Amino acid sequence: MRPTMQRSILTAIAAATVCTAGPAAAHPHVFAEARLDVVVDTNRTVTSLRHVWRFDDLFSSTVLVEFDKNGDLKLSPEELEEVSTVVYDSIGEFDYFQIVSVNGKPVAMKAPDRLMVNFEDNQLIILFESEPRDTLKLDGTVDFGVYDPTFYTAIDFVEDAYMTVEGLPSGCGRRVVRPDPDEAIAQNQTTLTEAFFNDPTGNDMSKLFATRLEISCPAQG
Repeated sequence: MRPTMQRSILTAIAAATVCTAGPAAAHPHVFAEARLDVVVDTNRTVTSLRHVWRFDDLFSSTVLVEFDKNGDLKLSPEELEEVSTVVYDSIGEFDYFQIVSVNGKPVAMKAPDRLMVNFEDNQLIILFESEPRDTLKLDGTVDFGVYDPTFYTAIDFVEDAYMTVEGLPSGCGRRVVRPDPDEAIAQNQTTLTEAFFNDPTGNDMSKLFATRLEISCPAQG
């Protein structure tokens, strides 16, 4: 692989994540559809997040060309493992683009053990499972999302049903929140810095635009 091409594909893969819409100045180059399943046990504890990302045909074709070392127009198990390693290493420094918070406070997640990568119907599919670093109880409002802070990739939850809760406790509710960018900026005007408006990419406040799954549970005594 030529060095320039390798840098190009690594940059694209590193940016792969979930978002809905961002400021007009940012333009996504990669598109994908996603699914997120939040798994909860009988003690109202979140045990894992299960992610599935299915990428667009153009980006998938680029990955195929770059990683198909033997030129057979297929990705062998070894080639898929190389894709997995590249993605894993590239997005690890960004916490695998996961956004989790409890009552507005961020929650740390463990790195997944590995990523599973498939190539089906000419589309690249990435699957992985992660766990909260510490015990995460459903108490109050807990939000889950996945977002690319660079706005390079637009990964969409096409339907609200693609964000699910397995084991939702009785008395708790779930809803999918799709923020309107203009409203998000207006509501957070006092906290957004000049740097954000000059260049929102890579800014932590960009998560304001992320589609998220919100689970609300009454506090336990």
